[in-house]
Amino acid sequence: MDFKEIQYAVHDQIARITLCRPEKLNALTRQMENELFAAMKAANESSDVKVIILTGSGKGFCSGADLSLLQAINNEDLETSDPKEILKKYVPDRRLGPVRKDFQRCWSYFQAVEKPIIAAINGAAVGLGFIIPLYCDIRYAAHEARFSTAFAKRGLIAEHGISWMLPRLIGVSNALDLLFSARLIKAEEALRINLVSRVFPCNTLLVEAEAYAKHLVENVSPRSLRLMKREVYNAQFQSLSDAIDDANQDMLQSFVSEDFKEGVAHFVEKRPPKFTGR
Repeated sequence: MDFKEIQYAVHDQIARITLCRPEKLNALTRQMENELFAAMKAANESSDVKVIILTGSGKGFCSGADLSLLQAINNEDLETSDPKEILKKYVPDRRLGPVRKDFQRCWSYFQAVEKPIIAAINGAAVGLGFIIPLYCDIRYAAHEARFSTAFAKRGLIAEHGISWMLPRLIGVSNALDLLFSARLIKAEEALRINLVSRVFPCNTLLVEAEAYAKHLVENVSPRSLRLMKREVYNAQFQSLSDAIDDANQDMLQSFVSEDFKEGVAHFVEKRPPKFTGR
């Protein structure tokens, strides 16, 4: 694949996707968003990939929407244009297979990716750059990382479903604080309010993210990861009873899977597992 604004590499069954406009702190353009979707789709469909790491190049993770994108939106004639076409142009739906509509939208499609996505937040994560990691499954941050919603300072709103996602991660009061104030917070505060899972020195961030990804590759069932991710995100829209019913059906299917048989065999035989994902 010929990417210009991201880098995509696979090694040891780990796909690393890197936002790559370091001179602009990886500010998001339409091209970068399109390339990121293409890379996620490729990783999702590849049998050579079990885990995905998303990070930024240089000193930033993503500083938000590029000025060219903001200017293009500002120049739209909203009084005469079809609002649906404007939204389709700038926030297109993204579909990765037969999943619920909630996971077919711009950025929420991360939750339709069947493999774990680890955000390795190496620097500034602001505006859109704040939102993107929220849709990743696990967030690691460098000590140097900084976070801000930024929207209230631009006359904007809680974009891309952040009003749904952020309170689920850090609670309503913390979410409203970050949205209302648009203040910049450090990695240590992000860890304290559960915005990120762990914080590392910048020079070890990717090492730690890859070590965790390698653990998933080598020690757990890809089939289990795929089903657990689906169960957890679907459960956000279910009653407890419905979640239990779905889990029971998945459990019955697991009992006849190759990975269940291998999971028992490698434990009994005291050897490393050889999961097939089936």
